[in-house]
Amino acid sequence: MIKAKVFVTLKPSVLDPQGKQVMNSLHSIGYDNIEEVRVSKFIEIKLKSDDLERAEDEIHEICEKLLANPNTETYSWNLEHITGE
Repeated sequence: MIKAKVFVTLKPSVLDPQGKQVMNSLHSIGYDNIEEVRVSKFIEIKLKSDDLERAEDEIHEICEKLLANPNTETYSWNLEHITGE
């Protein structure tokens, strides 16, 4: 079995109103040294395969088709073999 850890983030040029709100909230409770906050998505996917090459291809397709908007987001992932959890 393979576990994919997928990270989807906004491109640097895209405004992040949710990140801005989190930063403002942090400032309001005394964390004044926070300069910027960007909110991202983290997704874990378990695949019923031990074929890393196939898993790479599938995760790439999943990100392109569903998890990330290529106009505003970038994505990366890590794959690891796992035993039944």
